[in-house]
Amino acid sequence: MLAARWRADLPRGPKLVAVTVDHALRPESAAEARAVARFAHKLGVTHRTARWAGRKPATGLQAAARAARYRLLAAAARKAGATHVLTAHTRDDQAETILHRLARGSGITGLAGMARVAPLPGSRDILLVRPFLALAKACLVATVRAANIAVVDDPSNRDPRFTRARLRQLMPSLAEEGLDAGKLALLGRRAERADAALEAAVTAALPLVSLTEWSNSGPILIDAGLFALLPAEVALRVLGRAIALVGEEGPCELGKLESLFAALRTEGGKRFRRTLAGALVTVRDDRLVVERAPARRNRPG
Repeated sequence: MLAARWRADLPRGPKLVAVTVDHALRPESAAEARAVARFAHKLGVTHRTARWAGRKPATGLQAAARAARYRLLAAAARKAGATHVLTAHTRDDQAETILHRLARGSGITGLAGMARVAPLPGSRDILLVRPFLALAKACLVATVRAANIAVVDDPSNRDPRFTRARLRQLMPSLAEEGLDAGKLALLGRRAERADAALEAAVTAALPLVSLTEWSNSGPILIDAGLFALLPAEVALRVLGRAIALVGEEGPCELGKLESLFAALRTEGGKRFRRTLAGALVTVRDDRLVVERAPARRNRPG
């Protein structure tokens, strides 16, 4: 509705296509998708329903549903020739995301929460835009109800089997202690600011410690002595960038990277050889070398 109003006020602008992802997890979901289609038609907006077909996993259901949702949205965007996907994530969703990541022990990057504009997960050519990320959910709900639009209540949002639902139930108690959605979102903005500063420090450090130009074909050569003088967080991120560039698995898990970094700091003066995320990290001749890990040999039998 709000996107349609925004588009109507523009003399020229993008074509809007509303997409409902039917996860096929509840009997009511198909009827709800049809209701959205009828409403979109009244607004003069093209509507598509994308259904998550096939068997659903017995474990990790929400993570699998999220991956399927973004995959289906990406497919719908490409079919429509769209470069942007808009979602209605609010400040409350941001707070839950930050709380969830805090509980999982995320680093500063994770605690920044969701970005307002970022590549759609699993896609490099489509941007995901969250225009309501700074808006309280209650405000968005009130706007929808003021327009006499029915709000669908998804019971899975309260299902205690899911981590997010359990954390959501904690929010009122946390708010009583001052840790409300606004404070969590503020933490996210401050973490985002600190993360940007750290990434700038890493970018500035790379030419100082690198012995060669970086390439994804590797190897990456780093002066081990100068690398050891870097602040720990900057050095950790330099190492993470190198592994992500030459390895086969992209960015590695923070906990695994921290373990390798700790071992490097304690054993770096000796013969050091470790693999992580498809990359081989060694120290030889006062050089830290990061290169593609050799292919694993298949054992007989």
